[in-house]
Amino acid sequence: MIAAEPAVRASAALRDELAAARRRGLTVGLVPTMGALHAGHERLIERSAAENGLTVVSIFVNPTQFGDPGDLDAYPRCEERDIAVATAAGAGLCFVPDVSDIYPSGHSTRVCVRGPLTETLEGRQRGPSHFDGVCTVLSILFALTGPDVAYFGAKDAQQLQVVRRMVGDLSLPLRIESVETVRDAEGLALSSRNERLAPADRQASLSLSRALAKAGRAILAGDAGDAREVSKLGMQALHEGGSEPEYFAAVDPESFEQETVPGPKTLLLCAARVGDVRLIDNMTASFAAETGYGFDRDREEI
Repeated sequence: MIAAEPAVRASAALRDELAAARRRGLTVGLVPTMGALHAGHERLIERSAAENGLTVVSIFVNPTQFGDPGDLDAYPRCEERDIAVATAAGAGLCFVPDVSDIYPSGHSTRVCVRGPLTETLEGRQRGPSHFDGVCTVLSILFALTGPDVAYFGAKDAQQLQVVRRMVGDLSLPLRIESVETVRDAEGLALSSRNERLAPADRQASLSLSRALAKAGRAILAGDAGDAREVSKLGMQALHEGGSEPEYFAAVDPESFEQETVPGPKTLLLCAARVGDVRLIDNMTASFAAETGYGFDRDREEI
């Protein structure tokens, strides 16, 4: 791993650091983040550091992907800690730009992916501007860093497929790698938003992984014959677990279209509000069935 300044804010300084790395023949891995780093981010950074000469971690809360100004304002920010966590995990460089550096005065370009992949689930709930904002900021970060490979967590499964589509459609010269979701001992997917969960909402937050496990078991047992039955079962499990469900879906893992006949490879996704925090999660049906989240050793629901 190349030794560099721990953090840069200006794109010109970033380019200078990257030019030095490439003169040494080093490959560049990028881990794009919005900060509030946790163990899931650490795994992304460690993976990149193991596979590349220089790992760049971007820390930027992207305003263009937030439809709700209140959600943007409430997003956790802890810059000094994030830089320390990223560096300890193997980052050679942290890019911490200001909004004006990413979106200078007069910025008027948006990168959009259209079709079912962006118009369902998260796209429907958060509006079309959400994925437009994601694609736009990533296009800018890819242009600034020119990475050989970029790493994303599998928790944001729909976003991951949107990024893959964008990179493929635009023939961008980089590889997209996904890293398995990191969970706590009870199954809650790690997320920066978890920091905002009130202690009293902890149990309700487990409803997401437990609903996924219940649906996966039903699919493999043949008790849920189509996507509508899976959705109904999952929504009920979310509600009974104490969260406010937004959606529960069984889709093809690449196209994100509803599965006519769900099977082991079907991707199960859900979103729900717990208190004032919005959480998402996903698992394949086979993985969900095997986890045991929400079931005791005798496989009875708890």
